[in-house]
This record gives sequence, structure tokens and C-alpha cells, in this order.
Amino acid sequence: METTLRGVGVSHGVAIGEVRHMGTAVLEPPAKQIPAEEAEREQGRARQAVEAVAADLIARGNLAGGEAQHVLEAQAMMAQDPELMADVERRIAVGSTAERAVYDAFAAYRALLAGAGEYLAGRVADLDDVRNRIVARLLGVPMPGVPDSDEPYVLIARDLAPADTALLDPSLVLGFVTEEGGPTSHSAILARALGVPAVVALPGACELAEGTVIAVDGSTGEVFVDPGVEKRAEMERAAQERKAALAASTGPGATSDGHKVPLLANVGGPADVPAAVEAGAEGVGLFRTEFLFLDDSERAPSEEKQVEAYRKVLEAFPEGRVVVRVLDAGADKPLAFLTPADEPNPALGVRGLRTLLDHPEVLRTQLTALAKAAEGLPVYLEVMAPMVADRADAKAFADACREAGLRAKFGAMVEIPSAALRARSILREVEFLSLGTNDLAQYAFAADRQVGAVSRLQDPWQPALLDLIAMAAEAARAEGKSCGVCGEAASDPLLACVLTGLGVTSLSMGAASIPYVRATLAKYTLAQCERAAAAARAADSAEEARVAAQAVLSGE
Repeated sequence: METTLRGVGVSHGVAIGEVRHMGTAVLEPPAKQIPAEEAEREQGRARQAVEAVAADLIARGNLAGGEAQHVLEAQAMMAQDPELMADVERRIAVGSTAERAVYDAFAAYRALLAGAGEYLAGRVADLDDVRNRIVARLLGVPMPGVPDSDEPYVLIARDLAPADTALLDPSLVLGFVTEEGGPTSHSAILARALGVPAVVALPGACELAEGTVIAVDGSTGEVFVDPGVEKRAEMERAAQERKAALAASTGPGATSDGHKVPLLANVGGPADVPAAVEAGAEGVGLFRTEFLFLDDSERAPSEEKQVEAYRKVLEAFPEGRVVVRVLDAGADKPLAFLTPADEPNPALGVRGLRTLLDHPEVLRTQLTALAKAAEGLPVYLEVMAPMVADRADAKAFADACREAGLRAKFGAMVEIPSAALRARSILREVEFLSLGTNDLAQYAFAADRQVGAVSRLQDPWQPALLDLIAMAAEAARAEGKSCGVCGEAASDPLLACVLTGLGVTSLSMGAASIPYVRATLAKYTLAQCERAAAAARAADSAEEARVAAQAVLSGE
């Protein structure tokens, strides 16, 4: 009998196939004592296992490239954390086996993150995956992972670690469904990069029996269990229509009546550029520069290394717009040479621009490198600061840009509600705004963007979040300046129409989403988008907002 389940759709497309479950998690190692004379040998085993797992994660990242590579390199750094390793060795010295010491040391660190208010809970799945890989290697058992299958299937898991998501084979994995996660979790971001339909935060997903046929709609978040012939035909027809619309839609982003909405790409480094160019991106709306700094957490990359990496991206978009976000360190992206180690709540502490203003030499080197990378190129370079809270922040950043001799537009990211509320004040210091909807939702609703239990509050359709976006867009229009969106909200085709109706002037997203957004925007006039935006803001919940906007656009 056909039943319908609903989670959070995070990657567009339709998948119909049999359920296959992720491998079982590693069992807890026994608490066995070892003689003192074996401690040194066990410590050596632990160090070897850690290095082997780190090397494997880096190798997987090199194979995957793009966003996945940056995520996996960060996981490798987590495996090699010197404080964690010191704790493992201490536990072995007092009688634990290597595998038990690893298990207990990671458990203590996990508890520490939870005790910090769970703002770092977004890394718990990554931490658990690293632990499981090290313990599995020490026990000599296979690492749980993606099932072996010669036939295509839909993957079901409690959560997917980045190391598993990064190397999914789209020819075999038709789509995936998880119980945990949220719309901005690593797995969701990587699924969009792969172009694999995905639904997360689906209660009871792991209870679906192996071999059950399900139909997954990655746009709506619906999962149909044992779909009938009519439902399958309906979904396959919709998928074919969507594919045809994508193929027919080319050129710059615009509404059906010619209102231009530039469609830009979010990139994490030069490896992401080819996909952006192929998707027809009109430039880059968010160039994350953290990838350069994750290579070595002990020191900042040299100016020369930064110039080389930035120029590769700038050269790919001649006469296009490239918006660079300066280093966003802190919270879930700690760097040993920058990030305070003893903050009780890192996401509410020194991160983003606050970190850079505390370390002006790091900011100065990055801005100088960007200036040199853009020399002689016809690109329209724009540089923005993360985590701007008020006009004083915006002025400090603009002053730093001018002092570095940077000939570019200076902008501010709107990720803190205060920045949306006081956007007009901030725009007296900078020339554009860019809305980071992931963090803006996190801070507006006090809802960690990685925790599945609060995923409804991370839904970018929340009317309160739309109100904050409208405030920023209205302020920019009043000042005659631009206001784009570079958060994951821009990758939802229907929501892209609503954002356009709110007055947003550009949309930036993962390359895989650009064709979907372009095709959908081209179906509606600006006036229709404005009416849909008004209907969504008048709603009382995210679901009501989505339904109201859809009703307006479909003429109901």
C-alpha cells in the first residue's frame, strides 16, 4: 500500500528504486586493560591508524575534488588533532588498548562539543565518522560504508559522513534519504554538488525494509513508499518535463518579462570553476577562500600562494562578476593560529570579520593578494566580509580594503539579524550586501544549521527569515545598491522567484542548481514573483509560505 513520508528536500530531482541501507556502525571496543610494557606498542598502533585514516580521507578528497575535497581535508585535520592524539596516548599509558583509547578520547571530545551549546554539533557526524574509521582499522574490520550493488538503488542512512557522500557513484546511487541532517549540512551541500536527489531529516527512514521500492522527490522532500504505477508514471513524467525545460533554458538569468537576475556560482576554489562555467554561471557570487587556509592550520598561506589561487578563479570569468569572501575562520572552521581555543560558545564568539580585525596582518595579506591577482584582468572584482554586525564593522572592513590598495567594490555579508535590521546604516560604508541565508536563519531562530531536530527552523521559507531578507533588499534599493543571496536558499527554484520578488538583485548557488533556477525564473514575470513574495511573507509557517507562493505562481 502506497504511503507518503515527508522530510526536507535538499537536492532537486526524482529517484525511484529499491532501498539499500548504509553499513552498520562500528561496535564499541571492549574495555580491556593492557600490561604497562605494551603501552608503547599500542601508542604506535594508534598513531599509525590515525595517519592511515587521514591519508585515506585526503586521497578520497583528491578523487572527489571541489567542495568535497575541502570537507574531507578538514576531516583529515580532525583525525590528526594533536590534543586528541595526546589524550589517546594518555589513556593508553594508563592501560587502555589503542582502539578503546581512541573510542573514549573521541567520546570525551564529542561531549565537549555538546557542552558548548551544540553550536559545534554540526561536526559531530564528521567526528563520529573519523572515530569509526580509526577504530575499524585498529580492529581489523571493514569500514561500514556504501553497500556493494550491481544494480542502481536509493541509499538510506541515519546520516551520511562527507567521506561517504563525496564518492557516491551517481550511476548506482539514484538518490539518498537520511534520518538526520539539515538543508545546510555537509551531506546536503555535497548532494547538490553531485546532482543526486536527496531528502534529509526524514523520521523513520532507517525503518524502511531493505529492497522496498520508494520514490524520492528531492525538491518537495516527499518520499513515496511502494508507489503505485500511476504515481511512478506521474513522477517520471514530471522528471522528463523538468529535464526538457532545463535543456531549453540558456543564457542569462531573467524573468519572462526581461527583468535581469544574474545567476552566479558558489565556489570553494579553482576545482569548482569548470562545473560553474559549464552550468552557464554569469560569475561567482561566493568565492569561499577557506580552502587555502585549511592546508595548514598553523600558519596563513603566503601572499604568492594566495595570488596564484585567486587568479585561477578570476581568469575563468573574463568581464564577469566575482565576489570573494575573505577568510571566515572560527566556530566550525577553527584555525590554530587564529581561533581562540577556550571560547564557551564559538559560533557566538570571535569568528569571521571579528577574527580578521584581531589579526589585521592576515586580512592585509589576503586583500593585497586579491589586488595583485586582479591586476590586468577585465573581471569585476568584489570583496566582502563575513559576520558583519553593524556599521562600525563595515567601516573597519572598507578602511582595510582601501589601505591595501584594493580596487574593487567592498561589501558586507548579512548573516546576523542586526545587519538586516540596520542594513541601510551598513550600506553607508560599503557598496553591496550579500545574504548568507544559512547563518542568518541559524542566528535568527537559535537553531544550529547541522542539527536535524531543529531543521524546520532552518527552512529558508520561514516567513521571519523572508522578512529579514526583504529588509536588507529594501535598504539596498533605497541606497541605489545591490543585494544578492549566496546562501542555500538561492538554489530552490521556487524560492528563487520569491527572492526576486523581495527585491534581491542576484542569486548565487551551487553550479548544479543553476539550470533549475534559470528555467523556473524564465516562466514568471516580475509582478508574479512580487505577488508570490507577498503571499509567502503573509503566511505563518514555512510550509504555508511555500504553498502560498506556489499557488500564486500556478495561478490558483
